[in-house]
Amino acid sequence: MWFSKAFLLKGNCFKFFFRECSHISRIKSSTTPDFGILFDVDGVLARGTNPLEPAVKALKLLQDDEGNLKVPVAFVTNACNRSQDKARQISKWFNLQVVPDMVIHAPTPARLLTEFHDKHVLVIGQEHRRDIALDIGFKNVCTIEDIQKAYPFLDMVDHDNRKRVANGTYQDDLSFPRVEAILMIGEPKLWETNLQLLIDLLLTEGKPTKAPSSVMSIKQLPIIACNMDLVFMDRACMPRFGHGSFLLCLESLYKKITGRELDYTALIGKPCEITYRYAEHCIADVAKRLGIQNPIKKLYFIGDNPSVDIVGANLYHRFVRRQSECIDNEDINYLPRSRSIPNNSRLYQQTVLTMESLLVGTGVYKEDEESSDEDVDVYHGHRDIENEPELAKPSKFVKDVFHGIQHILDKEQFSAKT
Repeated sequence: MWFSKAFLLKGNCFKFFFRECSHISRIKSSTTPDFGILFDVDGVLARGTNPLEPAVKALKLLQDDEGNLKVPVAFVTNACNRSQDKARQISKWFNLQVVPDMVIHAPTPARLLTEFHDKHVLVIGQEHRRDIALDIGFKNVCTIEDIQKAYPFLDMVDHDNRKRVANGTYQDDLSFPRVEAILMIGEPKLWETNLQLLIDLLLTEGKPTKAPSSVMSIKQLPIIACNMDLVFMDRACMPRFGHGSFLLCLESLYKKITGRELDYTALIGKPCEITYRYAEHCIADVAKRLGIQNPIKKLYFIGDNPSVDIVGANLYHRFVRRQSECIDNEDINYLPRSRSIPNNSRLYQQTVLTMESLLVGTGVYKEDEESSDEDVDVYHGHRDIENEPELAKPSKFVKDVFHGIQHILDKEQFSAKT
């Protein structure tokens, strides 16, 4: 197993951890797993809407002779879809019963941010964004189209709108309620329009009917950003811009105009710890439904993006180790505010002691593409996540998810077949 020096606990704590892990492996049941597996989707299980053949073979290894799942699994993607739609798609791909609760999209862990669920929230994204926000607990949402309609003179980057308002009788809707928070679940269409109106709302504390007297006196609206991926892999020959690219544009504009850094109330989605904590909760729930009584002690994550999937898995590995009894209590809440994990009674108890990451070569990462010298220091992660190159190193590289599942089952000495 690979471990970064940044992860190693000192002195007795270091010895304690590995003594405990070795003890766990000795007492493990040969018939009941005490581990769970998390899958990224794009680049690991599929490319676009097409499942990968190694993935079809891999999922069969986790089912018994009657097709019943024997290992708790969940699917963790930074995409933004309705969970029921993705669950239905994965079920069809692999002839496997997948329920919506087994699918974790970038915004899903916002279920834990209950303090914002009753506020008037602007949700940014594309299709089904309103449905997605409502599904994860937000009760009073609006969209950028609602903002455009309420404040018709804001969107002057749209020249068609310029002509429209110049030839009509338009006025602001003063009754439109103040936006109290912004939920960014994915990259929108018409980036220029969204960027303009988001800046307008941020400069006016959610009520863009009057220009601010000073940008320095503005209290910034809470921003919940889901999915910081700079790029993602689809069917094109190279990665495509992701939501992280849109966030980068917004951050740059806000700083250029105000001189201040954009402040995130919460960052959600891989590689942030809250997503992996929520994924552990989902694995525990799946294990319970499979009739597994013993606690899940170990998680595996299979991903294709070193700077997102692997960094996230290693960050969570670090997090769970810091929860161990050899760490002083004051160290438990070491995460920065934007990446903190709310204390939430809805979560199953945290039982995972270690997390391993497997990197596949079927998506963003290509083993045979050597990085040139000028690429070595390029960091594609979000600015609120410190650049630690060691965190992008997986526990193991495998050429595809089938070989990854083979490796896990061999290591755990587990077979789903009777």
